[in-house]
Amino acid sequence: MKFKIVAVGKLKESYWREAVAEYVKRIGRFATVEITEIEECAVFNKANGGDVARSIETEGERILQKLEGYVVAMDIDGQLWSSERISAHIASQKQLNSTFTFVIGGSNGLSDAVKNRADLRLSFGKITLPHQLFRVVLLEQLYRACCIENNIAYHK
Repeated sequence: MKFKIVAVGKLKESYWREAVAEYVKRIGRFATVEITEIEECAVFNKANGGDVARSIETEGERILQKLEGYVVAMDIDGQLWSSERISAHIASQKQLNSTFTFVIGGSNGLSDAVKNRADLRLSFGKITLPHQLFRVVLLEQLYRACCIENNIAYHK
């Protein structure tokens, strides 16, 4: 099984990279992890307030080229699931898919094309998180899902 994360933007600070590396290592017992970073678009025409929609569409085109397998768009308006339900869903879908791609959009969100391509739109709540932190939270939840499925005591 492979978890692929397609994320807009880079991890600049070493502490985010270290946290990501730790969860990638932990998940490695259960699945491979591939992280693909998409360049974040500068908002066009900044002097005029920017063209946010154009930036979202450009990032969306780049994201769509990287999708494979079962696609989960991380979307604030997506479904709210417990860790147990996420684990159960991955376990049931892995019978049909060997790759799960999780998409983290840029600071302005995901394009409609990406949302429509997704097999599932999932939310971790209505709060706003920095994209770097969200990547760590997503990886932690994937590790938790693996632990739940394998009856490992990490999940409380």
